[in-house]
Amino acid sequence: MNKPELLSDVAGPKARHQTTQVMVGHVAVGGGAPIVVQSMTNTDTADVDG
Repeated sequence: MNKPELLSDVAGPKARHQTTQVMVGHVAVGGGAPIVVQSMTNTDTADVDG
């Protein structure tokens, strides 16, 4: 029997294209800057006990 091909055997992850870093207010976006997430929560997200 032949081993079925896995998707990972056929194609690897797609390479990211180079982007230019820009500032949005005081936050860097693109160009290798870390991912930033904005939240609409009104609670203290560091308070895990509630």
